[in-house]
Amino acid sequence: MEANPSLLDTVGVGDLVLLDPLSEESLLQNLKERFRHQEIYTYIGNVVISVNPYQPLPIYSPQTVEDYRNSNFFAVKPHIYAIADDAYRSLRDRDKDQCILITGESGAGKTEASKQVMAYVAAVCGKGEEVNQVKEQLLQSNPVLEAFGNAKTIRNDNSSRFGKYMDVEFDFKGQPLGGVISNYLLEKSRVVRHVKGERNFHIFYQLLAGGSDQLLRGLTLGRDCRRYGYLGREDPSLPGVDDAANFRAVQEAMTVIGFSPAEVQALLDVAAVVLKLGNVELGSQFQASGMESCSIQDTRAVREICELIGLPESVLEKALCSRTVEAKREKVVTGLSVAQGCYGRDALAKNIYSRLFDWLVNRINASIKVDTSERRKVMGVLDIYGFEIFQTNSFEQFVINYCNEKLQQVFILMTLKEEQEEYVREGIQWTPVDFFDNSIICSLIEDGKAGILAMLDEECLRPGVVTEETFLAKLNQVCASHKHYESRATQNARHVTDASLAGPCFRVHHYAGKVTYNVTGFVEKNNDLLFRDLSQAMWKARHELLRSLFPEGDPQKASLRRPPTAGSQFKASIATLMKNLYSKNPNYIRCIKPNDNKEPGVFTDGLVQMQVRYLGLLENVRVRRAGYAYRQGYEPCLERYKMLCKQTWPKWKGGARDGVQALLTELRIPPAELAYGRSKIFIRTPRTLFDLEDRRRLRLADLASLIQATYRGWRCRTHYQQMRKSQIVISAWFRGQAQRKRFEQMKRSALLIQTWVRGWKSRRLLRELKHQQRCSQAAATISAYWKGYQTRKEYKKYFRSGASATLANFIYRRLLQKFFLGLRSSLPPLVVTDRSWPPAPYKFLANTNEELKKIFYPWKCKKYRDRLTPQRKALLQDKLCASQLFKGKKTLYAKSLQQSFQGEYLGLQKNPRYRALQTAAEGKLVLADTVRKVNRANGKAVPRLFLLTKNHIILADPKAAQPKTVVSLSDIQSVSVTRFSDGFFVLHLNETSTVGAKGDFLLVSDHLIELVTKLHQTLLETTAKTLNLQVADEFSTQFGKASVAIRIVETAEKNGAVPVCKKRGSHKMEVLVH
Repeated sequence: MEANPSLLDTVGVGDLVLLDPLSEESLLQNLKERFRHQEIYTYIGNVVISVNPYQPLPIYSPQTVEDYRNSNFFAVKPHIYAIADDAYRSLRDRDKDQCILITGESGAGKTEASKQVMAYVAAVCGKGEEVNQVKEQLLQSNPVLEAFGNAKTIRNDNSSRFGKYMDVEFDFKGQPLGGVISNYLLEKSRVVRHVKGERNFHIFYQLLAGGSDQLLRGLTLGRDCRRYGYLGREDPSLPGVDDAANFRAVQEAMTVIGFSPAEVQALLDVAAVVLKLGNVELGSQFQASGMESCSIQDTRAVREICELIGLPESVLEKALCSRTVEAKREKVVTGLSVAQGCYGRDALAKNIYSRLFDWLVNRINASIKVDTSERRKVMGVLDIYGFEIFQTNSFEQFVINYCNEKLQQVFILMTLKEEQEEYVREGIQWTPVDFFDNSIICSLIEDGKAGILAMLDEECLRPGVVTEETFLAKLNQVCASHKHYESRATQNARHVTDASLAGPCFRVHHYAGKVTYNVTGFVEKNNDLLFRDLSQAMWKARHELLRSLFPEGDPQKASLRRPPTAGSQFKASIATLMKNLYSKNPNYIRCIKPNDNKEPGVFTDGLVQMQVRYLGLLENVRVRRAGYAYRQGYEPCLERYKMLCKQTWPKWKGGARDGVQALLTELRIPPAELAYGRSKIFIRTPRTLFDLEDRRRLRLADLASLIQATYRGWRCRTHYQQMRKSQIVISAWFRGQAQRKRFEQMKRSALLIQTWVRGWKSRRLLRELKHQQRCSQAAATISAYWKGYQTRKEYKKYFRSGASATLANFIYRRLLQKFFLGLRSSLPPLVVTDRSWPPAPYKFLANTNEELKKIFYPWKCKKYRDRLTPQRKALLQDKLCASQLFKGKKTLYAKSLQQSFQGEYLGLQKNPRYRALQTAAEGKLVLADTVRKVNRANGKAVPRLFLLTKNHIILADPKAAQPKTVVSLSDIQSVSVTRFSDGFFVLHLNETSTVGAKGDFLLVSDHLIELVTKLHQTLLETTAKTLNLQVADEFSTQFGKASVAIRIVETAEKNGAVPVCKKRGSHKMEVLVH
């Protein structure tokens, strides 16, 4: 079968399976030639090779999407859209769950490839308001996760520092319902340190560059990145990257996903806390016992953190500088050294950010999760960190490369090894292809007993002194004979000298090459310990989000169990990921980095050759060329293609294998393209499969036309039969209706004639009867009038002349009786505030009704007063007196209406300190309250106890509870108050008074209305004189022998509850009130 022109007409060879001759050099030269002409995608069967161009290319337009939509994989030029379309159609049409595995080195373009896959799937799936919302949420999760999980490294400006696996779920129609995101091993050590030339996570720079001034003020942050220790205190600028615009894009993406403004603010609060922790500096000090400890050098950063999260400063300082150790139910608090304190501070920052990232992923999952319980189809997209080889490789590079080993194992098992084993199982003749199986490397790392991770966990859990040296010694002891492991000790044992392998290092021979790991920090990073004091401190914060990140800080849930190590957690999550990948049909995108300098158009042969080798691309091509591109069980194959053969359509009665053989024989497919296994049919080239699909598509179109023609014929015949039946029914109905209409018209005519005849006879009879009745009535009326006339004439002499007056009086009395009886039932309610009265029913009763109204209201008030208790009467009498004194004169009066007059506000009977005051009152106490006496010299107010008795006014010191001034009521000349709502008043005394020598009293009371009212009543009762009350804005007072003018000034501002008195010279004083 001839090759498809779309693969041969491109630059070089579009499918490496067609490359001739096949060698590593020719493969490399083909990739280079295609890269030079900006053909960055190449096939190996259905595997896509993507070479990072390091520049935008015009190959992702909407028109390109339409070109690849529903197209055969090999019918168009190689493109990432082709594998995305093939995976989507396999999921939609064949009901097979799919996964797209994107692998390659850091900087090879894996993240961009995952974006293009998601963008294509979103573009070709269904449309609708809900569907578009789901697609938008799935796409907008990328910029949010990139902001918090990506960073600039030496090799990549947007390197994923975490692994992401997204399951996108579809319904039976292929429309997206939602998804689930899983994240793996965030590189949280980057939060506290990164090498020169790299950056921390993007979100910190985006926040400082793009946050509004108001937002940064609220977070107490500045825009200069060099102010923050965790950002390296160096220039953060990145060519071609606008952090401010990216921050706005992140905010918009959060809104689309469904984050509330409160959640976004809480998220940024926690990010700001992480930044500020890097500015917490610890210094050394010595305790009284001589032990070294640490302390906070500058409390500004701690204070800002505590204000942001609602935590007392002392709690955070104690947690950073000390540690609580529990042993045998006893707690011992020990101080931390500077090194230990810095470790705790950095561990807190790393844990906060790591848990914040986990919360962010869970929050996104809550928005995009699928609520329906119907069966769903799943497409997984794996974008995970690539293989890393740095100058210094630590624990993070070790687990990242372990993950890549597992992914390579998946590729080997599902494309190379599984394929060859399947040929053997199915009995297909096959020439084995040699390839490297990396299971031995995976076993070296993950073996439960002798694996590197197992021994690292064992060292972390072992009691006693544990160091990296003991861990390396154990590795040298257990793994010494493993051919993929070497260290200085194993080299010495084999008498090999290698200066590149330092003492505290070991080397693993990965599938991608040899990597030397420095064990420094392995134990610490695997333990990933966070002091319990720091967890408890975070749990005590009032910041809801931060508090929720540390549930173990709750003292009621405290546990002494050691948390699982970072290595064991990562190993478990990778096992879950592998199980998930094995359950789906895999699709591969192998990303290649063309150069180390991120320059467009530069193709480094040595670098690409190394990647081609460890990705196993040459072995993959050989397997594809030697094997079969497609295989399927006989039953699903027969079910899918049976319409292409008359023998198998519409139903085959024999075995499935015989049916497939008969089908393919009739289609005249060359035998060299086919192989019949025990349970599956094998097709050698994809072109044969696509030819079958094209024939099936044409046959389905023919069947659809046949079905349409049959349906149209049936519909036309049915329509004709309905029209014929309808015509017969209409004709019968029309004829019947015409006859009924003619009969009804004849019937109406007869009835009309009968009606007119009967009406004429009835009217004639009615006229005769009416004439007879009028004659009878006229005779009766004439007889009655005549008899009446005779009777009046006979009895006129017996009538009295005063009969009319008697009748008038009778009627008048009857109307009065009716009025009073009606009034009894319509009297107003006995409520003194109700002045309503029913109106008079007749005009001659208007005066009477008004008099009754005047009598009724006083009577009603008297009835109300009779029901009052003596105390209530006294209170109302006081209120009445207050009304007469202040109503319409002072603004404060309206506020006092709802306040009851209590009289005694000090509790003299209950407080033994006031016994002297009780004795001075002599049992004649009228009012007791606290007032403020204004100093005559400087206007300051001091508290005094104010007691009003039947004869005196007593001013007492509240501390000593002893009378200081006693004023007789007869010495009171007048009282002056303002017209405002203050409690200021002046007590004017007679000049002859012994107390008045110093002058009048200036007082302020909180119960001014009650005080003056009681004073007025007491003065009237004792001296039979009324109180001279003056309400004015200006009045004169006597201070000793001098006269002082007091002027009241109203101010808009409230200067507190007490009026402010200010002396203006020796003869003037201003009182500021409101």
